[in-house]
Amino acid sequence: MIRKAALAALLASTALTSAAMAQTAAPPPALAEVPGGGFATSDATDPYLWLEEVDGERAMAWVNEQNERSLGVLRGDPRYETLHQQALEIVQSRDRIPAPGFNHDGTIDNFWQDATHVRGIWRTTTLNSYRTDAPQWETILDFDALAAAEGKNWVYKGATCLPPQETRCLVSLSDGGKDAVTIREFDRTTRTFVEGGFVLEESKGGASWVDADTLLISRDFGPGTLTSSGYPMIVKVLTRGQTVDQARTVFTGQPTDVSVSGYTLRDVDGLVQATLINRGVSFYEGETHRLNADGTTTKLELPAKSSINALVRGRLVFTTDQDWTAPSGQAFQTGDVIAYDLQSWLADPAVQAALVIRPGPREAIEGITATRNRLVVTLFENVRGAVYSFDPNQGADGDYWSRTQLDLPENVSVGVGSASDRDDQLFVSVTGYLNPSSLWLADAATGSLDQTKSLPAKFDATGMTVDQFEATSADGTKIPYFVVHRDAMAMDGSNPTLLYGYGGFQASLLPGYSATVGKLWLERGGVYVIANTRGGGEFGPRWHQAALQENRQRAHEDYQAVALDLIARDITSQPKLGIMGGSQGGLFMGAMLTQRPDLINAAVIQVPLFDMLRFHKLLAGASWMAEYGNPDIPEERAWIEAYSPYQRLAAGQPYPEVFIHTSTKDDRVHPGHARKAAARLEELGYPVLFYENTDGGHAAGANLRETARRLALEYTYLTRRLMDDPAAE
Repeated sequence: MIRKAALAALLASTALTSAAMAQTAAPPPALAEVPGGGFATSDATDPYLWLEEVDGERAMAWVNEQNERSLGVLRGDPRYETLHQQALEIVQSRDRIPAPGFNHDGTIDNFWQDATHVRGIWRTTTLNSYRTDAPQWETILDFDALAAAEGKNWVYKGATCLPPQETRCLVSLSDGGKDAVTIREFDRTTRTFVEGGFVLEESKGGASWVDADTLLISRDFGPGTLTSSGYPMIVKVLTRGQTVDQARTVFTGQPTDVSVSGYTLRDVDGLVQATLINRGVSFYEGETHRLNADGTTTKLELPAKSSINALVRGRLVFTTDQDWTAPSGQAFQTGDVIAYDLQSWLADPAVQAALVIRPGPREAIEGITATRNRLVVTLFENVRGAVYSFDPNQGADGDYWSRTQLDLPENVSVGVGSASDRDDQLFVSVTGYLNPSSLWLADAATGSLDQTKSLPAKFDATGMTVDQFEATSADGTKIPYFVVHRDAMAMDGSNPTLLYGYGGFQASLLPGYSATVGKLWLERGGVYVIANTRGGGEFGPRWHQAALQENRQRAHEDYQAVALDLIARDITSQPKLGIMGGSQGGLFMGAMLTQRPDLINAAVIQVPLFDMLRFHKLLAGASWMAEYGNPDIPEERAWIEAYSPYQRLAAGQPYPEVFIHTSTKDDRVHPGHARKAAARLEELGYPVLFYENTDGGHAAGANLRETARRLALEYTYLTRRLMDDPAAE
């Protein structure tokens, strides 16, 4: 899951010619065939199931052996130490922009990590102080000190404070970076954990304040209380003084659901307007229920694929990801942002709704927030962003929303950040591939803007530029992609090129300033490419839905089309082209490796999905069946098996040496995916580098030092494969 200077972008529509196609070798066997004679198509034919035992003695012995060998190769490279020091300097730098979060009283909170505060500190200052070059911060909670005092490997996972005073908070702490957290009540005034206060033991799930003595909690309450995805199935009301066992159940989902959770919908003054329960039926479909005063629940009339975004001057704002006919008979389209007068709608679901915005076919809404009086929307057109302020008005025919555009720099990525509920101020970020990020304080009502912070350049971008091109996918769809490179780039196929992709879960890859990519790759002569394939959200829900389930292969073909287009343009060539992606992007890398290995000479495969016939049986995998399908249903299994990388690995293919890494403590994507991929490649006789961080969770970095090490390992590997001639093994 990534979110970016002035882009001198040329949009070129390029259909691949037969001459361009002739530059590459013939593709490997058609997707209908699964090489390996049924390898790993059942438990009985998978010899590496033992690697799914996360902390198993045999599995960890294998991990340690792989780590020793791979670290020996990569850290033994004479360039590793320089790359490591550069990465460490960047990630621990103190001149980063401290991400601001408005409190109800107008003060600003921030979570900060650097070389001194490796685990981080939660700190606060005034808005006026924050706007200066040297804010005067006060520490609220020091997580390095807390971990040392308690002898724990704590990783901070956020805090929620009870409005409007926000003196009592629920702090989430993870052991080593796992998704599962321990939740403890904290007093901001005394800056201590509350003795005898709320404590919820480690579990996936969450907790929300109802009032000072009441929480809505969704946790692992024991056998039979989790969904098949491993997330909470039950919501309870916990009153101060009760044990978790004594908490009252108010909602129970189904074992096949993804998860359930509860929260309160509050106005800008912190008053509860509705207590809601979200039932995640699948990853994209759900129900919202209102918890009534008598303890009963009422299902609200919302689209199955929708998200509640904000409450603005009494209007409930939500987005629909499907075509939908409201109870009033009004017809809405996929991607629409819609608003109801909340109390009128709760009393009568058939009241008229108001259309706030309908994005066009090459537009996408990438962010929605609310100030005290305004709705603020980030709208991207062809992967370039703008920010609009919407003002609700009452007319003769009902509500309508007028909009004004904030006068921010153009042809960049913009993002809406924390917003004030005391007035109409909010923070807006502006960034580009070659433009260091800047932070602006905007007023959504007046349109005033003030650049509050800006990053110094972290790499020398002199003589660099950004182009936007289009590739033509197998079905004719135009796939945009960005190329970051030197102006004087030779168009002879000789450029070391790193192609990044994700392509799933409606996550958009938007232009953004990456100091590490710039310093460790671009500055050293590399070319960086970002593919905006289907499966992502760059053009809204339909762009994502075009590559769901039986159409997943479209996203793989989009990514392959970008690689082919890069070669056809002579930007790069097979010996100089590498790919990188993580999580769902790791599946992307596996599909490229097994379907078009003839196009690449390197692959960084990060915390990947790889065995798609068992993904639903491992950790949170069952929650992703809405994205991929269900391998237990024969029809769906057939389309998954056709591309599942683990089963498609075969002897006699032109696979390059790959670098696969994962984390033992990743409790989202099982490390068994990465382990089994490496073991199978080794069995087939291919060179492979494998590294498993024993901390870090799905983000693969429990602290900044580990993040720097991972980056240095990746770029050492890429240097060896794409910059050395011939590539190092």
